[in-house]
Amino acid sequence: MISSPSPRLRLTGAMATLAILLSGCATLPSSGPTGRQVLNGAKDPDAGLAFQVVELDGAAFQKLQQVQPAGRATGQLAALAREGRVDRIAPGDVLQVSIYEVGMTLFSSGRTAGPAGSVEPDTAHAQAINAVTVASDGTIRLPYVGRLLVAGSSPYDVQRMIEQALQGKSQSPQAMVTVVNSPGNSVYMLGDVVRTGRIPLTPARERLLDAIATSGGSRVSGADTVVRLTRGGERAEMRLGDVRPGSSDDLTLLPGDRIELINEPRSYSAFGATPKVSQVPFGEPNLSLAEALARIGGPNDAQADPKAVFLFRYDAAAIAAGERPVIYRLNLMKPESYIIAQSFPMHDKDLIYIANSASNPVTKFVAILNQLFAPLLTAKVLTDNNN
Repeated sequence: MISSPSPRLRLTGAMATLAILLSGCATLPSSGPTGRQVLNGAKDPDAGLAFQVVELDGAAFQKLQQVQPAGRATGQLAALAREGRVDRIAPGDVLQVSIYEVGMTLFSSGRTAGPAGSVEPDTAHAQAINAVTVASDGTIRLPYVGRLLVAGSSPYDVQRMIEQALQGKSQSPQAMVTVVNSPGNSVYMLGDVVRTGRIPLTPARERLLDAIATSGGSRVSGADTVVRLTRGGERAEMRLGDVRPGSSDDLTLLPGDRIELINEPRSYSAFGATPKVSQVPFGEPNLSLAEALARIGGPNDAQADPKAVFLFRYDAAAIAAGERPVIYRLNLMKPESYIIAQSFPMHDKDLIYIANSASNPVTKFVAILNQLFAPLLTAKVLTDNNN
């Protein structure tokens, strides 16, 4: 007769089985590291990429109240500020020239007859010359005046040139020069704007936002539009929604500036123990961490560790300055964390990672065992009932 195993043997067998189960848990697929693994990675001196973990707690909340709100960055476009004039004549400009004379004139048919056939020698006469286009070498040519180099001069300067050239040829000559069309004193609007094209500048000194408004504005939200300004071979850009009217970034425009509006919607990514891995657009000018978590459905109750909600932020400028990348940690088991999340601003291309619970691999492995052995147990129950 075969004796049943002793209690000690059964205990040993159970421990061996448990060890096998636990080793199997370690090999199960996972959506990412646990919260402890992220924290340990920040302390690893041999890590290929060093990073720091910042706790979003009460102290962090106090600092948030002291920093500038998101969406108010300044200085990117201001770096291109320059002094300049918009009244200089350039090749391609079209000028309207009018010349006024007294008595016998060069530009009229003769003296003007007064009452009873008398002659009015001192009567002033005006003669408008057809529109004149400034040649590629910066010159114009006028009757009795000859060729004048006008590029780089103001209309007033050209008036003086004409009057001096007519001295001795006409009696008290005076000239009036008006710029009818000036491609040289214009800016160019491109990209996702309602009306693209050339915008002439005036002595009123238009600013960046004036030109954008004249063109009908951006086709999309200003918060999702990047304005790129090219000036003299240099280029700078920033979010249109961040440019405040009259600020240093609302530049006074100069001839030849090129303004391009680019549609670049802001978004963030969600990974880990969430209902779905996704990329989510902001959809509004400012978005908080609390709102971002709500949009992705928050932590998954069945697998997430609510104490390990991480926000990965890559700041290229800070890293170039020698700072380490930052990972913010939010513990949703603390009530104050929800207040902090309401005040914490999201940035473009932020990444939210919700870590798996440490017990999730065990739960997952038990579920697999249940799927494997449940049919056998059911068959045994049915067999025993039929006997």
